[in-house]
Amino acid sequence: MKLDDVKKLHQKKYRSQFGYYLVEGEHLILELDKARAGGYAGSDVTLYVTEEYTQWTAQLSGRYTLVTVTSRQMSQLSDTKTPQGIIARVPLPVATARSDTSSQRCIYLHEVQDPGNLGTILRSMAWFGGFRLLLSPASVDPYNSKVVRASMGAIFHVPMEQDVSLNSLRSRFSSFACLDMQGISINNKAFGAYDCYLFGNEARGVPAQALADFNAQAFTIKGSGKIDSLNLASAVTLSVYQLSQ
Repeated sequence: MKLDDVKKLHQKKYRSQFGYYLVEGEHLILELDKARAGGYAGSDVTLYVTEEYTQWTAQLSGRYTLVTVTSRQMSQLSDTKTPQGIIARVPLPVATARSDTSSQRCIYLHEVQDPGNLGTILRSMAWFGGFRLLLSPASVDPYNSKVVRASMGAIFHVPMEQDVSLNSLRSRFSSFACLDMQGISINNKAFGAYDCYLFGNEARGVPAQALADFNAQAFTIKGSGKIDSLNLASAVTLSVYQLSQ
């Protein structure tokens, strides 16, 4: 793959076209290497490194195609102000919908927009384990470099499906839960009894009609009442913590 094409992978349309995304920096490369030991991404991973990183790569356990680039070329490949000098080109995972999700809690995000929120949600889901993430159309691309960085490597460990429409959920799940200020406390044992947990866009939430159609049970995270809402990532984190108990 030409370097000019690798640079294009910072844009979603080219990630879709070429089937790759970029992972940048020492920490994320080490996390990627650990995930590859468990079968993530297969063998088709290319590392682009500056001269000073050629020795550093010796600690990596997996087999990689290594391409040495100049500092100037690295600055063109990177989307950070001070590139560390190492970037991986990684195949996009091929996600398939699972009809049997009994071993995983399913978290559905409707039109989440903030890369930092999505990255944090991935970290929380990976930390507690046993969760599957479903993303609606019009959500931020999880392979956006900002999401990848914010996930701190969690993106390699959470099963994920993109472009999952609200309407498609009805055929996959029989019971739904959501968060609402007037709901039952998530501390209630009933909170863990649902097939799919719905979380909405940072500003608009999940469409009210969809919640009604799904007969979604409302739960709430009790607070002091001094403010009227929690950050989306915080709400999901507290929910997955409760579900993991």
